[in-house]
Amino acid sequence: MNHSRFILSGALLTLIVGTHLAVAQDSATPDDVIAEQRAALAAATQGKGFGPQAPRDLANTGGANTRVFGTAPPFAEMNLCDIHFHENAEHKGGEFTTYAGNGNGEGAGTGYIYDGDLTDAELTPTDEPIVTGEAGDLEPGDTIEVHYVYTTAEVEPGPTLGSCFNDATVNPQLRVEAQVLVLVNDENALNFNELSQIEDINGRPQAVNIPTDTGTPLTYEGSTTGPAYNEEGSPYKVTWSVRPEVAKVDINSVGVWLGDNVFEEDHAHGVRNLIINPDLLAPMN
Repeated sequence: MNHSRFILSGALLTLIVGTHLAVAQDSATPDDVIAEQRAALAAATQGKGFGPQAPRDLANTGGANTRVFGTAPPFAEMNLCDIHFHENAEHKGGEFTTYAGNGNGEGAGTGYIYDGDLTDAELTPTDEPIVTGEAGDLEPGDTIEVHYVYTTAEVEPGPTLGSCFNDATVNPQLRVEAQVLVLVNDENALNFNELSQIEDINGRPQAVNIPTDTGTPLTYEGSTTGPAYNEEGSPYKVTWSVRPEVAKVDINSVGVWLGDNVFEEDHAHGVRNLIINPDLLAPMN
């Protein structure tokens, strides 16, 4: 979940071994740089009262951050305020545990990718590039993590996290429903425009086609994400609900959505380093 500027640079080299998609990242950013970023985050948050952070390894249920805040209501009782996605999954878990590499150290080319196999047909290049910014184009086989952001504030869907607040409610509860997708060149796969369809249900804007067949969501208390928080804590408190199974989506429909949507999204966002410091993780039930 992002509300900050993202710097997307560097490139991913896609390697196809048989029908298995693997991703090799130009290792321009050494491990010690990521370690320094994690140390800076620990120093910036130590003793400051920050709540638990995100993203996390969903298989790790431990955590030493017990700062209490109320779990957000079910999303059907909240208002959809934003939809955006990150290139590669920010979370690790379920069917997305393969590390893409350290990337450029600023959120591009890192995160986690789909562990499964794709067919040669699904990996057929698109007729036109699906442009996503300085990081390069989205390509069949790429992984994205979609964030459906909900708020208890009375708002309408709009651009950035700012759409989740208003003058009457500056401290709403926030929830993110997260779904990891793999891009395929297949018109019979899910359509991103349908996945992001919004309808008014009982007076609340809702994303009515969030997948319901991708496993029981894993829930935890965390924060907003994005690489702007690699070295500082996010002050926002978020209830996360992350589906463990990956769904296939037609890459061409993603390109159409990026060209015209109410959220003014025209690119994939970068990825925050996985949070591994127990002091910044809440225990998962």
